[in-house]
Formats: sequence, structure tokens, C-alpha cells
Amino acid sequence: MSIDFSVARPPDNILTFRRDLFDTLRSSRRGLFCYRPLDMKPAPFRYVAARTLEQALQVKAEYGDDARFLAGGQSLVPTMNFRLAQPSVLIDINPLTKLAGVRTSAPDSVRIGALTRYGKLERDPATARELPLIHEALPHIAHPQIRNRGTIGGNLAHADPASEVPAIVLALAGKLRAQSVRGERWIAASDFFVGALTTVLEPDEMLMEVELPVAQPRSGACFLEVSRRRGDFAIVGVACTVGLDEAGRCRAARIGLCNAGEMPIFAAAASESLVGRQIGKPEIDEAADLVRRAIDPGGSIHASKEFQCHLAGVLTARALYTANERARRDR
Repeated sequence: MSIDFSVARPPDNILTFRRDLFDTLRSSRRGLFCYRPLDMKPAPFRYVAARTLEQALQVKAEYGDDARFLAGGQSLVPTMNFRLAQPSVLIDINPLTKLAGVRTSAPDSVRIGALTRYGKLERDPATARELPLIHEALPHIAHPQIRNRGTIGGNLAHADPASEVPAIVLALAGKLRAQSVRGERWIAASDFFVGALTTVLEPDEMLMEVELPVAQPRSGACFLEVSRRRGDFAIVGVACTVGLDEAGRCRAARIGLCNAGEMPIFAAAASESLVGRQIGKPEIDEAADLVRRAIDPGGSIHASKEFQCHLAGVLTARALYTANERARRDR
């Protein structure tokens, strides 16, 4: 189905109102109303409800950057209403239900379809068992109404540096699959984000799914953030994972941060500083200090750059301590 929202003038038998709704209602005899294009919040666009994946990819290949995919719409629609985004074509992929859901891809990994809603992940018992880091972070993402519509693929493709999911996918060393009419490719999370609201996706590509490792024995994870109010974007957020060997030494650690720079941050030096060591307070303090020195947050009216750096260090220390304790209990 295709609808053109740039039709110029309504029929004469349909009354157009612009300012005073109640005066218009009183003066109307027919009671039929419509908006002129200038009355719409977004700029004019063509709407395509894709019936097949092939159709969606073909339209994207035809229009490139002038076309956007509509999944949950929780980020795209507001930016369109403010006319910060003005796509000429909107491709609705909600009919493509095969893009939603979680499936096991290997004994130690799962794949989450791009159209999977946060709410479904939040209510799925398997999420807490296999993806505890995501399970812990989900309640921090906006509000239930938004989580019921928002999708993991839309969030990752939007690439907001203040969002939780990109930092989590970095902390889990996830992989993302993109597809176009030319074929498909896998992209490491560390290569996917290249700037604020910018990814390596080509103009004709769609993000199809993300592959994440399931929690292993002797491993722990933790997500912490501080925001002004529940559901607000984080002033700073930290996602970390810790894996221990049989002797209790750290065999792997990864630390991801949101709203700590122009893109989601993977704190490589801080993560590597823990490997091969028994994690105690000195090791945690060292990693937290490395995080503080590695990030470059922008500051805002809610928190200065200096406060964000301080907060990142505090949250890193707390998250690492919790993740390490969880890994020890999981032995």
C-alpha cells in the first residue's frame, strides 16, 4: 500500500480548519474536516506499507537516504514532527513480522530480530536467564508505553549516544546483520557506531537482527545509570560484564557507557586492565579512573562535563563490584 501525504488541496466539500477549532465547528454544516499539508507536523512524505522484505529493500534501494524505515517510531516520529528529519518516503516494516522475535543461533548465542519490541523482551523469562544485562537495563528505558512500541533494531539504527541499548551491545561484543538488495553483511558492534546518530549502514541497507552471547557460568553483568527522573535519558549510564576463570581471576571484562561522548563508548583500556587479575578494590578503582580519563562527555544544562566524568567513574566502580560479585556467586 502506498499513500501520498503531499496532496495539495482537499475537495471543496471538506472543510479545512487552521486556528480556532471551536469556531470552525460552529460554522461547519457538513462536519467533515481534513488538514492541508501545511497543517501537518511532519513535512510531506509518501507512505509505503511493505508487504514483503524484498519490497522494503527495493524501495530503500530506490530512494536511499530519502527513505526511512518505520518500526516503533518512538524516535523517528518526534524528529519528523519537529522537521529535524524530512524523509520523502516512509517505509512501514511493521507488517514484516518475521523480523521480530528471539531465536537461538548457536549454543552460546541468540539473535534478536530488529522488529522485536522492548516490552516483549522485558516480559520474556528467557531474557533474564540468557541476557541478564539487557534484562536489568530494560526498566530504565523510557516508560512502559514506549517500551511496548519501541524496537531494538530501531534504537540501534538511530544510534543515540545517550541510549542504553547501544552501550549494552558494545559491552556484550554483539554483532549486527545488515541487508540490502545487494546482499547481507555482519558488522561488529565496535564498528557499527561512528558518531552521534550515525552508523556504518549504507543508504540502501536495513538492520535485520543483532546477535548477542548468552550468559556463561562464572560470569556476571550489571547496568547502572543516573537520570533526573525515571524514564529520562541517562546523565551517564554504565554496562559491564565480568567473566572469571576457575581460579577466580578475570578472564574477560567489558565496559560500555552511554551519554559519555558523541557516540556509545567501549572503554577498552579500562576493560583490559582487569583481565588476568583478581578483581578487588584497587583493580576496580584503577578501571574507574581509566574510564574517567577516557571519556569526553559534552555536558548539558543538567550536568557539567566534569560531573559526568565523575559520575561515570562512580558508576563504573559500583557496576564492576556488582558484576564481579555475581560472577563469584555463579561459580
